[in-house]
Amino acid sequence: MRAFVDSRSHEAFDEIWFLEHHPVFTQGQGGRAAHVHATGDIPVVQSDRGGQVTYHGPGQLVAYILLDIQRLGIGPRELVRRIEQAVIGLLAGFELRGERRPKAPGVYVSDAKIAALGLRIRRGQSYHGLSLNVDLNLEPFTRIDPCGFRGLEVTQLKDHDVDIDCKSTARLLLPNLVNCLYGPDKTVNVHYPDSEKVSHAEIGTHNRSTTSVGGTSIVTTDVLKAH
Repeated sequence: MRAFVDSRSHEAFDEIWFLEHHPVFTQGQGGRAAHVHATGDIPVVQSDRGGQVTYHGPGQLVAYILLDIQRLGIGPRELVRRIEQAVIGLLAGFELRGERRPKAPGVYVSDAKIAALGLRIRRGQSYHGLSLNVDLNLEPFTRIDPCGFRGLEVTQLKDHDVDIDCKSTARLLLPNLVNCLYGPDKTVNVHYPDSEKVSHAEIGTHNRSTTSVGGTSIVTTDVLKAH
């Protein structure tokens, strides 16, 4: 991610990377050691994103959102709001009510956190992004204070009778992300890398213009397994 941000030009496509991590705790730039308890055999990795400690593991969808926010004309707070709204829209499709908390970024269902956000802005570019709990073992969250909040409850789609895997969740989340990040009045070209080939598709759930708008092309991956 960092290499992509450091090397990209202002004409480069934005990218969204979907993946699942092997079990790992990540500590944000301002993270406090007091929020990390008995981590056991799960490694703790220092990250350059914002925020406190969180857990990633199989069954959790991670979306790394690599945007030129300077080109979009928005700041970090608006970026957070738009990402949260994309998750809230996804949850609404499952008849779940997602909510924000003013001083605790992320999305909550019945006071339990279902999606965490951690971003870094560098040279007007965003990286890191979003983690959404789909169907995973939530026990590791008890080994930390999730996002720096002791006793914070964590939930997942499975707990609300949503039977879905990460790959299918990514396919549903992508149009919500595109619409919320770029707006419903634009056409966004989405490029899906397939081996060495790139296919093109227009994606969205609202009315769009029929021509592409400069600077609104993104590249997205399928769900990958990553360390």
